[in-house]
Amino acid sequence: MASAVLHPAGRPSQPPPLALYIHIPWCVRKCPYCDFNSHPLREDLPEAAYLDALERDLTQALPQVWGREVVSVFIGGGTPSLLSAEGVDRLLTCVRTLLRLRPGAEITLEANPGTFEAARFRAYRDAGVNRLSLGIQSFDDRSLAALGRIHSAREAHAAVETALALFDSVNLDLMYALPGQDLAALSADLDAALAYRPAHLSLYHLTLEPNTAFAAHPPPLPDHDLAAEMQDLIEARLAAAGYDHYETSAYALPGRHCRHNLNYWTFGDYLGIGAGAHSKLSLPEGIVRQVRVKHPRPYLEHAGSAQAIAESQPVRRRDLPFEFMMNALRLTRGFDKALFTARTGLPLSAVSKPLDQAEARGLIVQDGERIRPTERGRRYLNDLLQLFLD
Repeated sequence: MASAVLHPAGRPSQPPPLALYIHIPWCVRKCPYCDFNSHPLREDLPEAAYLDALERDLTQALPQVWGREVVSVFIGGGTPSLLSAEGVDRLLTCVRTLLRLRPGAEITLEANPGTFEAARFRAYRDAGVNRLSLGIQSFDDRSLAALGRIHSAREAHAAVETALALFDSVNLDLMYALPGQDLAALSADLDAALAYRPAHLSLYHLTLEPNTAFAAHPPPLPDHDLAAEMQDLIEARLAAAGYDHYETSAYALPGRHCRHNLNYWTFGDYLGIGAGAHSKLSLPEGIVRQVRVKHPRPYLEHAGSAQAIAESQPVRRRDLPFEFMMNALRLTRGFDKALFTARTGLPLSAVSKPLDQAEARGLIVQDGERIRPTERGRRYLNDLLQLFLD
C-alpha cells in the first residue's frame, strides 16, 4: 500500500478506490421487515423516465469523481430485476460512456426469485452484469410466507439453478432467526443453499427495524439464546463447507469475496445515484457524505439538479475514527494499520487510547501490522464501536 500524506482536514492525499451504487426504488410488494428505500409498484414501471433521471444524476455528479476509475458497480433496490433487459443494457452503456470503468470490474445486480425469467437474465449477462445476488431469504414456504416474500420455495430453487447456469458469480441472501424457525429448519435452509455451492453467501439475522410492519406488529421470533445457537450453527456449517467468514454477514469460497462490499468495509469511496442513494466521497475539501431525495417522484423531477441532493455533509475530523472503525471492524481479519491513515489522513496515534481499551477488554488484537476483532469483539461489535465515539 502506498503511504498516505496526512491532511489537516483528515483527508488522504490520494483518494481511495471508487465504486458506483445505483438504486432502483421499486418492488412488487413491500416486505414487512424491510426498512430500505423501496416502494410498491402501483402502476407500470416508469423505466425510461427513471433511466433518463439516472443519466442526469450521474452527469451532474461527474465533477466530483472526474478521471477516477470505478472498480465495481452494484445495482440494488428495491427490486432491480424489475428492469427490462434493454433497460439494464442502456444503464450500463451510460455508465461505461460517462465513467472510467475498470476492465473486468465486478458488476452486480440484485434479483428477486419472484421476478426471475431465464431469457431476461441471460440478456442481463450479455449487457455486462457478471455477478447476480439472489434474495432467497429461505427455501421454506412457511418462512417465506411469514416474511411476506412473493416467491415460493420452488421458485427459489428454480432461480438458483438458472442463475448458476448463467453466471459464474452468484450470491444467495438468506435470513435466520425467522418467525417460528428452529435449528432444524435453519439447518434445512443451509443444506439447500450449500447443495448449490454458490460463490458467496450472505446470512442476515432478522431484526425488527423501526417504521416497518414487523416493528408495529412483531411476530414471534427465536429468543436470544436460540438466535446465538443459530449463528454458531451457521459459522460451523459454512466453515466445514470451505467458506471464508470474511465479514460479519458474508461468507465466500476462496477468492470469491464481493469486491464492491469490501470497498465499503475498507472505507473506500462510493458514488450513489438513484432515489435515496448514499455517497461517500473524498473531495479536496475533505470527506463528504450525500443522500439523494428518497421518494421516486421528486427524484424523477429533480435528478441532475441540486434539489435532488437531500443531504450533503462533510465528515468531521473528530468523527473519522468511528466512521472508519464502523466499517473496517466488520472484517473478520481486520485491517492493516496503514489503512487507517491511508483512508482517513489521520495518524494511528489518534485512536491509540480506544484501541488499547478495546484490547484490554478482549475485543480486538493488535498483531504486528494488523488490527482485528476477536470473536468476542465480533459478537459485541456495538460495544466495541462505542469506544471510538468522541
